[in-house]
Amino acid sequence: MTTASPAPYHVALIGYGLAGSAFHAPLIATTPGLRLAAVVTANPDRREQLAKEHPDARVLDTPEQLFAEADEYDVAVIATPNRTHLPLARAALTAGLATVVDKPLAATAGEARALCGFAQSRGTLLTVFQNRRWDNDFRTARRLIGAGALGRVHRFESRFERFRPKPKAGWRELADPAEAGGTLYDLGSHLVDQALTLFGPVSSVYAEIDVRRDGAVVDDDAFLALTHAGGVRSHLWTSAIAPLTGPRLRVLGDRAGYVKDGLDPQEADLRAGRRPGDGRPWGVEDPAQHGTLGTDEHAVPLVTDHGDYPAFYAGLAHALATGTPPPVDPLDAVATLGVLEAARRSAATGNVVLLP
Repeated sequence: MTTASPAPYHVALIGYGLAGSAFHAPLIATTPGLRLAAVVTANPDRREQLAKEHPDARVLDTPEQLFAEADEYDVAVIATPNRTHLPLARAALTAGLATVVDKPLAATAGEARALCGFAQSRGTLLTVFQNRRWDNDFRTARRLIGAGALGRVHRFESRFERFRPKPKAGWRELADPAEAGGTLYDLGSHLVDQALTLFGPVSSVYAEIDVRRDGAVVDDDAFLALTHAGGVRSHLWTSAIAPLTGPRLRVLGDRAGYVKDGLDPQEADLRAGRRPGDGRPWGVEDPAQHGTLGTDEHAVPLVTDHGDYPAFYAGLAHALATGTPPPVDPLDAVATLGVLEAARRSAATGNVVLLP
């Protein structure tokens, strides 16, 4: 006699733009224990795309329709423009739905902190999709640091750079602070989250934030220097105007260093329509992209750990089933926003900003 598997948790995805269609939907749909039950989108082209990619998912016109029928679902995933993250998350939590919010959690640390308190008061799960904690280079660096392979780490360098010299239309290029647009809040959210995950709280922030492109009204080039309470210094770059990119990641210790070029292949694979579990190894990069470990006198190629974006939603399914913490503590997103706000103050004044 076989034991029946528990029914999957029904997930409703709000938004089917790039984040919803290329990241959340395929990862949800391929995670054991989860079912992509509904998607909220009123865009005709996206509805047509959804019908081809996830024909079993119900299509809803508005978030309000979802919240009115919340008893039919277990989880709401918010993959909409940053301005809407806070009100939609609060509405989802009010409806009793476990809630996943794409980063950033809110436009300000204060708003994010209040949302975390609201979720806690209701006893409802809240988490943030910080998928780049499962990038291949970050996972490799985290393993090396944890194993002591680098000795005592003193410097961490990390970059998300690209070359898009002409601004594109869309909310990310709007100047209203409520939009939380610009590269600092977009890719900088990942960079700061990774640094805090590796080395803990930050005691001071220095930043240079610029608008470089003709016609741009939001930041497109930023550098952050963080001093962690434990003494490590993190130097972080994010840019939309880098015709030649630097190393993706470099970690320096008193015994050895680790340097890695190139981006994790998972985003490109998801954009191209490839899915976890389709018969090919997932998150495995070309050996030519492997990083280097050691010193100038003795450096060796190091096979990169596999990237593992599916781990986020696997962690979510586990948290729902067991009542254990979600894969990303939402208070981590509050800390990240606090650093980003300090970076803006530093760039505006030219001074180092101390954090409590």
